[in-house]
Amino acid sequence: MALLEANNDRKKLRGQLLWFLFWCAITAVGAYLTPDKSGHGTHRELGLPPCPSVLLFDRPCPGCGLTTSWTAFIHGQFGAAFHAHPLGPLLYLLFTASAFIALYGWFKRLRFSTDSHEFNRIMIVTVVIFLGFGVTRMALTPHFGTDSEHWSALIGK
Repeated sequence: MALLEANNDRKKLRGQLLWFLFWCAITAVGAYLTPDKSGHGTHRELGLPPCPSVLLFDRPCPGCGLTTSWTAFIHGQFGAAFHAHPLGPLLYLLFTASAFIALYGWFKRLRFSTDSHEFNRIMIVTVVIFLGFGVTRMALTPHFGTDSEHWSALIGK
């Protein structure tokens, strides 16, 4: 699997630069936020609503805790990052690696090849692991949002 392919057309490489800039924005937001001590809910600092899964079912969705995990990881709180979402640090590192590979390719006029069978298999395995973990955690974690102090903050009381 060739990760980078020669490509002299800068227009076809713009997406790689945008991907790196997207990573910069996500990392800057993570540096600005303070990880929620409960392990989920950091996204509320951005004015976003509580997770519907927590509100409706009192159980975490597959993505619950990812913002907190990434924010804690960016702040160097590695234990808290894994506690918030065990896959969070790995996903952030994969995101970071892909952003820097894309930036390197943009400078060197190399296209980051994401249309190979191998890359697609890796993405499918990643999604299956993420969703499998998420569904298992959802099934096995009742009372996810009922910590009374944190729950009151989530629903605005």
